[in-house]
Amino acid sequence: MQNPNRIRQLLADGKTVTGMLLFTGSPMVVEMMAAAGLDFVIIDMEHSALDLDRAGHLIRAADAAAITPFVRVPDVDAALIKKRLNLGAAGIVLPHANRENCTALLKAMRFAPDGERGACQITRAAGYVRGGWNDYATRANRALMAIALLEEKESIADLDALAAMPGLDAFFVGPTDLSVSLGVPGATFDDPQMSAALDTVVATTRRHGKHAMTLIGNNLNVEYGRGIAKRGVQIIVLGTDGDLFVDAIKRMAGVKG
Repeated sequence: MQNPNRIRQLLADGKTVTGMLLFTGSPMVVEMMAAAGLDFVIIDMEHSALDLDRAGHLIRAADAAAITPFVRVPDVDAALIKKRLNLGAAGIVLPHANRENCTALLKAMRFAPDGERGACQITRAAGYVRGGWNDYATRANRALMAIALLEEKESIADLDALAAMPGLDAFFVGPTDLSVSLGVPGATFDDPQMSAALDTVVATTRRHGKHAMTLIGNNLNVEYGRGIAKRGVQIIVLGTDGDLFVDAIKRMAGVKG
Protein backbone atom coordinates (compact mmCIF):
# COMPACT_ATOMS: atom_id res chain seq x y z
CA MET A 1 0.00 0.00 0.00
CA GLN A 2 0.96 3.66 -0.14
CA ASN A 3 3.86 4.62 2.12
CA PRO A 4 3.96 7.78 4.28
CA ASN A 5 5.45 10.82 2.54
CA ARG A 6 8.94 10.89 4.08
CA ILE A 7 10.03 13.89 1.98
CA ARG A 8 8.08 16.25 4.22
CA GLN A 9 9.95 15.07 7.31
CA LEU A 10 13.35 15.19 5.62
CA LEU A 11 12.71 18.78 4.54
CA ALA A 12 11.44 19.73 7.99
CA ASP A 13 14.69 18.33 9.40
CA GLY A 14 16.66 20.64 7.10
CA LYS A 15 17.91 17.85 4.83
CA THR A 16 18.66 18.16 1.13
CA VAL A 17 16.75 15.58 -0.90
CA THR A 18 17.52 14.30 -4.39
CA GLY A 19 15.50 12.60 -7.09
CA MET A 20 15.01 12.12 -10.80
CA LEU A 21 12.39 12.50 -13.49
CA LEU A 22 11.28 9.19 -15.00
CA PHE A 23 10.53 9.11 -18.73
CA THR A 24 11.18 5.47 -19.61
CA GLY A 25 8.38 3.87 -17.61
CA SER A 26 10.51 1.05 -16.22
CA PRO A 27 9.79 -0.17 -12.66
CA MET A 28 13.33 -1.55 -12.67
CA VAL A 29 14.72 1.97 -13.14
CA VAL A 30 12.61 3.16 -10.18
CA GLU A 31 14.13 0.38 -8.07
CA MET A 32 17.63 1.33 -9.22
CA MET A 33 17.01 4.96 -8.28
CA ALA A 34 16.11 3.79 -4.79
CA ALA A 35 19.12 1.44 -4.63
CA ALA A 36 21.38 4.36 -5.59
CA GLY A 37 20.09 6.38 -2.62
CA LEU A 38 17.67 8.81 -4.24
CA ASP A 39 14.79 10.09 -2.12
CA PHE A 40 12.07 10.61 -4.72
CA VAL A 41 11.06 9.97 -8.31
CA ILE A 42 8.90 12.24 -10.47
CA ILE A 43 6.87 10.17 -12.92
CA ASP A 44 6.66 12.40 -15.97
CA MET A 45 3.26 12.50 -17.66
CA GLU A 46 3.83 15.86 -19.36
CA HIS A 47 6.57 15.10 -21.88
CA SER A 48 6.76 11.30 -21.88
CA ALA A 49 4.39 8.73 -23.40
CA LEU A 50 3.46 7.22 -20.01
CA ASP A 51 -0.21 6.41 -19.47
CA LEU A 52 -2.25 6.07 -16.29
CA ASP A 53 -1.97 2.28 -16.04
CA ARG A 54 1.83 2.40 -16.37
CA ALA A 55 1.99 5.22 -13.82
CA GLY A 56 0.17 3.00 -11.33
CA HIS A 57 2.77 0.26 -11.68
CA LEU A 58 5.58 2.80 -11.28
CA ILE A 59 4.00 4.17 -8.09
CA ARG A 60 3.75 0.62 -6.72
CA ALA A 61 7.41 0.01 -7.57
CA ALA A 62 8.38 3.24 -5.81
CA ASP A 63 6.48 2.33 -2.66
CA ALA A 64 7.97 -1.17 -2.65
CA ALA A 65 11.47 0.30 -2.98
CA ALA A 66 10.84 3.03 -0.35
CA ILE A 67 11.33 5.98 -2.72
CA THR A 68 8.66 8.71 -2.74
CA PRO A 69 6.64 8.95 -5.98
CA PHE A 70 5.47 12.28 -7.37
CA VAL A 71 3.73 12.79 -10.72
CA ARG A 72 4.26 15.66 -13.16
CA VAL A 73 0.99 16.37 -14.94
CA PRO A 74 0.59 18.30 -18.22
CA ASP A 75 -2.09 20.61 -16.79
CA VAL A 76 -4.89 20.74 -14.23
CA ASP A 77 -7.39 18.05 -15.17
CA ALA A 78 -9.22 17.42 -11.89
CA ALA A 79 -10.49 13.97 -12.89
CA LEU A 80 -7.04 12.73 -13.92
CA ILE A 81 -5.33 14.28 -10.91
CA LYS A 82 -7.81 12.43 -8.68
CA LYS A 83 -6.94 9.15 -10.38
CA ARG A 84 -3.20 9.70 -9.99
CA LEU A 85 -3.63 10.46 -6.31
CA ASN A 86 -5.93 7.46 -5.86
CA LEU A 87 -3.09 5.31 -7.23
CA GLY A 88 -0.88 6.56 -4.40
CA ALA A 89 1.12 9.49 -5.78
CA ALA A 90 2.60 11.48 -2.88
CA GLY A 91 2.22 14.78 -4.71
CA ILE A 92 1.72 16.59 -7.99
CA VAL A 93 4.16 18.73 -9.97
CA LEU A 94 2.33 21.38 -12.00
CA PRO A 95 4.15 22.89 -15.00
CA HIS A 96 3.86 26.54 -16.06
CA ALA A 97 2.56 27.45 -12.62
CA ASN A 98 0.63 30.65 -12.01
CA ARG A 99 -1.92 31.77 -9.44
CA GLU A 100 -4.92 30.60 -11.48
CA ASN A 101 -3.78 27.05 -12.23
CA CYS A 102 -2.27 26.60 -8.75
CA THR A 103 -5.63 27.49 -7.20
CA ALA A 104 -7.29 24.89 -9.42
CA LEU A 105 -4.61 22.31 -8.55
CA LEU A 106 -5.10 22.72 -4.81
CA LYS A 107 -8.85 22.29 -5.15
CA ALA A 108 -8.33 19.12 -7.19
CA MET A 109 -5.81 17.63 -4.74
CA ARG A 110 -7.62 18.17 -1.44
CA PHE A 111 -10.69 16.51 0.01
CA ALA A 112 -13.49 18.68 1.45
CA PRO A 113 -13.52 21.01 3.26
CA ASP A 114 -10.11 22.05 1.89
CA GLY A 115 -10.83 21.16 -1.74
CA GLU A 116 -13.06 19.34 -4.19
CA ARG A 117 -11.37 15.94 -4.63
CA GLY A 118 -13.99 13.22 -4.95
CA ALA A 119 -14.31 10.82 -2.02
CA CYS A 120 -13.77 7.08 -2.48
CA GLN A 121 -12.15 4.54 -0.17
CA ILE A 122 -11.88 1.62 -2.58
CA THR A 123 -8.60 2.98 -3.89
CA ARG A 124 -4.98 2.06 -3.41
CA ALA A 125 -4.23 5.32 -1.58
CA ALA A 126 -7.03 4.66 0.94
CA GLY A 127 -6.01 1.04 1.45
CA TYR A 128 -9.18 -0.40 -0.19
CA VAL A 129 -10.90 -0.37 3.21
CA ARG A 130 -14.04 1.51 4.21
CA GLY A 131 -14.43 3.36 7.50
CA GLY A 132 -12.53 6.13 9.26
CA TRP A 133 -13.04 8.52 6.36
CA ASN A 134 -12.46 11.75 8.28
CA ASP A 135 -9.11 10.56 9.62
CA TYR A 136 -7.97 9.38 6.19
CA ALA A 137 -9.06 12.58 4.41
CA THR A 138 -7.36 14.78 7.01
CA ARG A 139 -4.17 12.73 6.81
CA ALA A 140 -4.16 12.78 3.00
CA ASN A 141 -4.74 16.53 2.84
CA ARG A 142 -1.77 17.11 5.13
CA ALA A 143 0.58 14.62 3.50
CA LEU A 144 0.18 15.37 -0.19
CA MET A 145 2.66 17.85 -1.66
CA ALA A 146 1.78 20.44 -4.29
CA ILE A 147 4.83 21.52 -6.30
CA ALA A 148 4.67 24.57 -8.55
CA LEU A 149 6.99 24.41 -11.56
CA LEU A 150 8.19 27.93 -12.40
CA GLU A 151 8.99 28.18 -16.10
CA GLU A 152 8.25 31.77 -17.08
CA LYS A 153 9.77 35.05 -15.97
CA GLU A 154 6.25 36.25 -15.13
CA SER A 155 5.93 33.50 -12.51
CA ILE A 156 9.23 34.56 -10.94
CA ALA A 157 7.99 38.15 -10.81
CA ASP A 158 4.75 37.01 -9.15
CA LEU A 159 6.44 34.57 -6.78
CA ASP A 160 5.69 36.43 -3.56
CA ALA A 161 1.97 36.02 -4.21
CA LEU A 162 2.38 32.39 -5.26
CA ALA A 163 4.47 31.50 -2.23
CA ALA A 164 1.86 33.05 0.04
CA MET A 165 -0.78 30.58 -1.17
CA PRO A 166 -1.59 28.01 1.56
CA GLY A 167 -1.08 24.47 0.35
CA LEU A 168 1.73 25.07 -2.12
CA ASP A 169 4.77 23.35 -0.65
CA ALA A 170 7.67 23.73 -3.06
CA PHE A 171 8.66 25.90 -5.99
CA PHE A 172 10.55 24.12 -8.75
CA VAL A 173 12.66 26.37 -10.99
CA GLY A 174 12.52 24.75 -14.43
CA PRO A 175 15.78 25.85 -16.06
CA THR A 176 14.99 24.84 -19.63
CA ASP A 177 11.76 26.78 -20.11
CA LEU A 178 12.85 29.60 -17.82
CA SER A 179 16.05 30.13 -19.81
CA VAL A 180 13.94 30.45 -22.97
CA SER A 181 11.58 32.89 -21.25
CA LEU A 182 14.54 35.01 -20.11
CA GLY A 183 16.01 35.07 -23.61
CA VAL A 184 19.03 32.89 -22.78
CA PRO A 185 18.01 29.44 -24.10
CA GLY A 186 19.98 26.58 -22.60
CA ALA A 187 21.63 28.71 -19.91
CA THR A 188 22.50 27.20 -16.55
CA PHE A 189 22.41 28.97 -13.20
CA ASP A 190 25.88 30.32 -13.94
CA ASP A 191 24.11 32.85 -16.18
CA PRO A 192 23.43 36.15 -14.33
CA GLN A 193 19.70 36.23 -15.14
CA MET A 194 19.18 32.59 -14.24
CA SER A 195 21.24 33.04 -11.08
CA ALA A 196 19.17 36.04 -10.02
CA ALA A 197 15.94 34.07 -10.60
CA LEU A 198 17.19 31.20 -8.45
CA ASP A 199 18.22 33.60 -5.67
CA THR A 200 14.75 35.16 -5.78
CA VAL A 201 13.10 31.76 -5.43
CA VAL A 202 15.33 30.70 -2.54
CA ALA A 203 14.81 33.96 -0.64
CA THR A 204 11.06 34.09 -1.26
CA THR A 205 10.39 30.48 -0.33
CA ARG A 206 12.39 30.84 2.88
CA ARG A 207 10.40 33.93 3.83
CA HIS A 208 7.14 32.02 3.40
CA GLY A 209 8.31 28.79 5.02
CA LYS A 210 8.28 26.89 1.70
CA HIS A 211 11.00 25.00 -0.19
CA ALA A 212 13.10 25.78 -3.27
CA MET A 213 13.64 23.09 -5.88
CA THR A 214 15.41 22.83 -9.22
CA LEU A 215 16.97 20.50 -11.78
CA ILE A 216 20.63 20.12 -12.75
CA GLY A 217 20.19 17.82 -15.75
CA ASN A 218 21.53 20.52 -18.07
CA ASN A 219 24.85 20.48 -16.18
CA LEU A 220 25.52 17.01 -14.78
CA ASN A 221 28.42 17.99 -12.57
CA VAL A 222 28.62 17.10 -8.88
CA GLU A 223 30.31 20.35 -7.87
CA TYR A 224 27.72 22.37 -9.78
CA GLY A 225 24.97 20.48 -7.96
CA ARG A 226 26.63 20.98 -4.58
CA GLY A 227 26.85 24.68 -5.35
CA ILE A 228 23.10 24.77 -6.02
CA ALA A 229 22.45 23.05 -2.68
CA LYS A 230 24.72 25.52 -0.85
CA ARG A 231 22.64 28.36 -2.26
CA GLY A 232 19.65 27.04 -0.32
CA VAL A 233 17.92 24.68 -2.73
CA GLN A 234 16.68 21.76 -0.63
CA ILE A 235 15.11 19.66 -3.39
CA ILE A 236 17.41 18.77 -6.29
CA VAL A 237 16.33 16.84 -9.37
CA LEU A 238 19.41 15.30 -10.96
CA GLY A 239 17.74 15.19 -14.38
CA THR A 240 15.69 12.68 -16.32
CA ASP A 241 16.59 9.02 -16.49
CA GLY A 242 17.44 9.77 -20.12
CA ASP A 243 19.85 12.58 -19.15
CA LEU A 244 21.87 10.36 -16.85
CA PHE A 245 21.82 7.34 -19.14
CA VAL A 246 23.07 9.31 -22.13
CA ASP A 247 25.69 11.08 -20.00
CA ALA A 248 27.01 7.74 -18.71
CA ILE A 249 27.12 6.25 -22.22
CA LYS A 250 28.97 9.24 -23.65
CA ARG A 251 31.57 9.10 -20.90
CA MET A 252 32.09 5.35 -21.18
CA ALA A 253 32.17 5.51 -24.98
CA GLY A 254 35.54 7.19 -24.47
CA VAL A 255 37.07 3.73 -24.23
CA LYS A 256 37.32 3.87 -28.02
CA GLY A 257 39.91 6.60 -27.60
